[in-house]
Amino acid sequence: MWRSLWRSIDRFSLQHFKYVINELRGIKVVHKHNRELVIDLLQSIVEIVTYGDRQDPMIFECFMEYQVLAEFVRVLKIGKNARIEAPLLQYLSIMIQNMDSEHAIYYCLSNDYINSIIEHQYEFDVGDLAPYYVSFLRAVSSKINRDTLCLLVKVHGDAVVSFPLYNEALKFARHGEKMIQTAVRALTLNIYNVSDDMVYQFITTPPVSNYFSDLVCRLKEQCVHLDTLLHSKEETSTRERRNELVLETDKIVDDIYYLKDILSVGEYRLNRLISQNLFSLLVFPTLLPLLQLRQNDGSNISSVTSLYIVSRLLQVVDGKSMVNAVAGIILYPYMTLSVGDAMKGDTVDGVCNASSFLDHLNDMEKRVRSGPESEGAENIKSNNLFGHLAEYLSSNSQLISGLQNDDCVERGGVLAHIFADNNHSLLLASLFLLLILAESKDLDYLLASMIGLSRIQDIVNHDLSASQVVDGSLFVKFMPQILNALLKILASQPPLSVLIQWHTGWFLRKLLISQISQGKTVNDLNFHLFNTSYEQSRERLRKELDGCWFDYIPDTLRNEWLSCKTALEESSQFKDPFFALEIAVCQQDTDGDATTVSAWQRMVEAVKVFILHLQLKAVIFKGSLLEKPVLNMPNGPTADSGRGHASDTPSASFGSDVSLGSGIPCRIAFSNAGIRDIYLIPVARETTGKLLLTEKHPFRSQRGVVIAIAPLAGLSPKIDNDHPSWLHLRIREFDPKFNTSKARSNHLKMSNHVADGKWTLGFPTAKACEAARLLILEETSKQRSFVESILAPLLQDDYLGNLSDVEDE
Repeated sequence: MWRSLWRSIDRFSLQHFKYVINELRGIKVVHKHNRELVIDLLQSIVEIVTYGDRQDPMIFECFMEYQVLAEFVRVLKIGKNARIEAPLLQYLSIMIQNMDSEHAIYYCLSNDYINSIIEHQYEFDVGDLAPYYVSFLRAVSSKINRDTLCLLVKVHGDAVVSFPLYNEALKFARHGEKMIQTAVRALTLNIYNVSDDMVYQFITTPPVSNYFSDLVCRLKEQCVHLDTLLHSKEETSTRERRNELVLETDKIVDDIYYLKDILSVGEYRLNRLISQNLFSLLVFPTLLPLLQLRQNDGSNISSVTSLYIVSRLLQVVDGKSMVNAVAGIILYPYMTLSVGDAMKGDTVDGVCNASSFLDHLNDMEKRVRSGPESEGAENIKSNNLFGHLAEYLSSNSQLISGLQNDDCVERGGVLAHIFADNNHSLLLASLFLLLILAESKDLDYLLASMIGLSRIQDIVNHDLSASQVVDGSLFVKFMPQILNALLKILASQPPLSVLIQWHTGWFLRKLLISQISQGKTVNDLNFHLFNTSYEQSRERLRKELDGCWFDYIPDTLRNEWLSCKTALEESSQFKDPFFALEIAVCQQDTDGDATTVSAWQRMVEAVKVFILHLQLKAVIFKGSLLEKPVLNMPNGPTADSGRGHASDTPSASFGSDVSLGSGIPCRIAFSNAGIRDIYLIPVARETTGKLLLTEKHPFRSQRGVVIAIAPLAGLSPKIDNDHPSWLHLRIREFDPKFNTSKARSNHLKMSNHVADGKWTLGFPTAKACEAARLLILEETSKQRSFVESILAPLLQDDYLGNLSDVEDE
């Protein structure tokens, strides 16, 4: 023990450190015969320096005196083609990451040793050197601050002329490996957060500043690729296409959050570059098909993808300039005293006036910059954005031509998509964008008044006429038509997918609450549509009472209630607009893939859709969602089915000793046990129903041992056409497990299960077979009746009318 401890201490001694350094100095060339020795020496140096940084100042004094970093640079130069670069960079990264003292960090970044290592000519095409190199760069960036950053830049006069750490890192910005991309982004953010004025000037000046436009261009490329995937004609399943879209949108969202991180630094030059590039290279081009300023010639992104991108961008990259710029463009056709006049457009002889649009942008810029919240960093952030956009439009003759020649028709622009016939994804995606704008705290009150969905009190406080606000807004003027369009989706025949119905319900709940808050009610036509949809959902649930999963309906309803309620209450800021792409995929499906669901899925969907309608009905009549369902659950002791079975039979499990009672003798052939003589015992108690297969006890003639169990629900007993003494039973193999401790994250996820099994029982006579079939159906009917009694309150027409008394108890 003592000998081992002595060796450990000796290994980190100053004397041993000097010995290792001298050994490394003695290496004049690195080749395959001494490569492992050199790697061991480098590792020992890093371990001793890391130890000395914390425990022994003399070690680091020796490190500086012997200029060990210069030895690392020398080894790089003499180690070409010896595969020494990767371990050297790895050990250097470890050493730098583990340094704590400011003195040690300052020394390591001095004397240009780090820059020499950074600028060494590496062969990245050979082996896996790139990850080690980028990790080294990231390690260096994690140690810089305002005092040390100047050690890594090259200055001429008052300007930075070279920044190797930053420049070399950017060469890997579009590397194929995600880990390398992440490291580069972390490095750039480390630099942005500690830079001084000269470095900011270097970073935001061409050609180095091209990095920011490249970022947005790459994001645009990903958006185009997303749109291509969405409208792909390849024959793939809906699930596969959805998974492809998820992967692509994840990449897009990662890029958007990176841009947000840069904006969060709060440096006005960075913010100006990001904002201008975002708007001119991404936001406005994606809004073109949405605004219908020109025909889609195949070069534009489709409207549903545009809506997804802009909505996601607004959710992540918030702020007055972005929100109001997007809102100002979208609402431009309606920016007059009344929406009715706006629908005629700012026209000359029925033609849109492009100069008026530019004037409108200038007005919007003044409003955003003059607001009370525009002081400080946010004012800097919005600086020149509208002016830059106006300049972009003025220089784009094709766009100006589009502005001048496209007719401004009623229900144009975003309203054209909201009222698009049979295009549910466009309708919902357009509404979603308007909701994001309406609920943004950064939206200008004039623009909020044009949307007219929220913040009414704020608008009134700005001395606007309440009648102008209400009567001249999109949602108020067109609310009945919008509700009608949404309710038609719910009332569609045949019913649309649960995905479409649920997202439609989310919008209905939002808009209905807005209606109620303004003292308005649903008109007769829309109320009739809702009642039709409600009856459809109730009838669909009732059909499931005849299905093979009826026994799980009460548990499913209780289990799904909270997650469904949470989904309906989700704010637009946190709701993922990916739903628009999912719906678009469902609409494109032609091979039936989207409608092929298992019996279990069908039951769960029916329950969820009914919960949705119950909650919407509660909003219409009560103005709020229901906290919990009221079910007719039994309070007293449980009752047996009454067929004279022993009390232990309903709770029997595999291997239990039960009374044979009125069991019916039959035979069954097991694949691994041959033909066996058994007794069939169907038994139901409340919501539980079982079919027991038992063998007679060897010593007790009236008792049997359970050898197999199947749920009563779903048995669907059928007599064989050719053999009237054979009874076929379908056996559910799937055993759903509810997690009632917490709601699931995605209320639309369905469980997959294996195919159902099958039993065939043989009876002595056809009469005995028929008796067994009737007995199974009788017990199943009793189980079903009990389930129906539990659900009875929910299925009544006056459920909501009686609910207040129940909730008060």
